[in-house]
Amino acid sequence: MTADISAQGGTQGRRILRLYHFYRLTIGLALILLISSNLDEQLLDVVHIELFRTGSWVYLILNIFIAVLVQKPKHLVQLFSLALVDVIFLSALFYAAGGTPSGIGNLLVVAVAIANILLRGRVGLLIAAIAAMALIYLTFYLSLSRPAAAAQYVQAGALGALCFAGALFIQGITRRLQVSENLAEQRAADVANLEELNEQILQRMRTGILVLDTQHRVLLANQGATQLLGRGELSGKIIDPHCPELVKRLQQWLHNPTLRPDSLQAQIDGPVLQPSFISLQRGDQQHTLVFLDDISQIAQQAQQLKLASLGRLTAGIAHEIRNPLGAISHAAQLLQESEDLQGPDQRLAQIIQDHSKRMNMVIENVLQLSRRRQAEPQLLDLKYWLHRFASEFRSSAPADRQIHLETQGGSLQTRMDPHQLTQVLTNLVQNGLRYSAQKHRLGQVWLRLFRDETSDLPVLEILDDGPGVPPELEQHIFEPFYTTENKGTGLGLYISRELCQGNQARLDYKPREDGGSCFRITFAHPRKLS
Repeated sequence: MTADISAQGGTQGRRILRLYHFYRLTIGLALILLISSNLDEQLLDVVHIELFRTGSWVYLILNIFIAVLVQKPKHLVQLFSLALVDVIFLSALFYAAGGTPSGIGNLLVVAVAIANILLRGRVGLLIAAIAAMALIYLTFYLSLSRPAAAAQYVQAGALGALCFAGALFIQGITRRLQVSENLAEQRAADVANLEELNEQILQRMRTGILVLDTQHRVLLANQGATQLLGRGELSGKIIDPHCPELVKRLQQWLHNPTLRPDSLQAQIDGPVLQPSFISLQRGDQQHTLVFLDDISQIAQQAQQLKLASLGRLTAGIAHEIRNPLGAISHAAQLLQESEDLQGPDQRLAQIIQDHSKRMNMVIENVLQLSRRRQAEPQLLDLKYWLHRFASEFRSSAPADRQIHLETQGGSLQTRMDPHQLTQVLTNLVQNGLRYSAQKHRLGQVWLRLFRDETSDLPVLEILDDGPGVPPELEQHIFEPFYTTENKGTGLGLYISRELCQGNQARLDYKPREDGGSCFRITFAHPRKLS
């Protein structure tokens, strides 16, 4: 029967074994001091002086070897043998010292009790039975040579009963302690598992979570916080130089906790964040729990409400405007076909036609915007998708229009509606080619796909070598109905940005230092949308 000492109580069992060694060594040293000072003959009614003294020395030496060699017994038989040898030697000393008056029987009871902490069940009771039989038998054997020992039967029987009582009592207590220890270990394992689960949940949350001390040092930062703030590892760092806007909001909240903090943008091209703060009292330390929410989803919901309202409005006015507009356009067409119409009047009729078409185009774009279907994101391999888009675009583009594609890094994936991405990219590429052709004989657009090192998100840049956008007009180019062309509707870039936001992507404009324009699409993480 093999059983590691850890099965008998783990670390606690090894401590008890060391206590058992110490107890036996203490008894051995006490006996050696007793016989070395010749007090054994004065204090004890020794029956066999040589056996007692030799046995004391052997008991001490044997226990020293056992204490050195037996530290982690691998077999239950070793523990049983150790307890059995201890009982045999103490029984022999009990006999040599004259029986129950020597007091060694009490030491035997204690030894049995300690052995039953390590040896449980029937094995422990077997040790108690051997000790009890040894006490009674040796008392009987002493009474044969010393009639006075016959009066020790009651005491010997009591010691034997104490061996059983001690064994049963110790086993009961040990069993309860073992149950409590197992329950405590199970609770500790459950707490550790819950802590690990909470850590995983915390790291995978989209909401950014920070814990700051009074010096604004980051005690904890989950992955969402580092991504939203566009920073690397923040733990242990002072947040002030990394995100002063957040510290400013924190100071405002500390001054007046009832006010809702203003939103902030930690990065120039980053998402708009809504911070919230909660005080944490940990002992005598005051910490602050910071939540950072990307409000792009809220903006998307607001955009859906705006589009729904716009849809109801345009549906109401489309019928009222398009019917008269169609009549005006038809009348102008008939007027142009008249033979009596003079040249200047022909020009006026053509103006009516042109502006009627432009008004109809505006209505079509607004209706398209309001009727835009809900995005159906799909997992896209952007490299493969862009190569296919560029190939299809080149096959239908004129000879004086060229599109170039450059990709960097490994696999780049995102979740986005492929039809809406096609609509956005087609609009941006056509704009770039048109403006490039205004400045050069050959219109060219460059598509550059890469992974942003800061945010670890896929980025697509659409670059052209046209005249670019004047700095004073950059803030207006995404406004609806804003255009710098006579024939434009001013809805192309607006619709493109709305489609990107509907897919949790961002469309931004970046002027090029060497002239031209750069429109940058920052895609969402492939796990961000379901």
